[in-house]
Amino acid sequence: MVYIRSSQAAEVVLTVPVVSVVGKSNVGKTTFLEKLIRELKRRGYRVGTIKHDRGGFEIDQPGKDTWRLAQAGSDAVAISSPEKMALIRRVGAELALDDIIAAMPPLDLIITEGYKAGNKPKIEVVRSAVAQRLLSAESELLAIVTDQPFAAQVPQFGLDDAVGVADLLESKYLSPDH
Repeated sequence: MVYIRSSQAAEVVLTVPVVSVVGKSNVGKTTFLEKLIRELKRRGYRVGTIKHDRGGFEIDQPGKDTWRLAQAGSDAVAISSPEKMALIRRVGAELALDDIIAAMPPLDLIITEGYKAGNKPKIEVVRSAVAQRLLSAESELLAIVTDQPFAAQVPQFGLDDAVGVADLLESKYLSPDH
């Protein structure tokens, strides 16, 4: 649960389920997430994603107006069009995942990519060409997406089984009973 302040300064509790997709680098997390998001959208859900980056990243393009304004010292730069908007904000330290979640629009599900050390339920992606062991403790896992069997007592899905994982997420978090 995440607490945010509404415009009337009353506390509002958001109960948007959050699941982290984790795994070693180059194991296929993003490729699997693309399939999973498409399947969840096909079913009509509002899905948000949060990508964790351990190093620095640059989404702005040198020379473009927003980049120039940030270089001039702007602490926040937003760009908006009829189709989308982006906000780039300087932060003094890495934000807590729950703070980022609180800034998201109304959604049915948030899926993070990364946040291996976080406290959200995890779907671990393990491809045998890259990894043979799990990074997560079994107690942290909601499921495993893999091309090899594991002894863990959690649901296991093939690397292309976005439908199966969507079914699991739907039954656990997205059905009217939850």
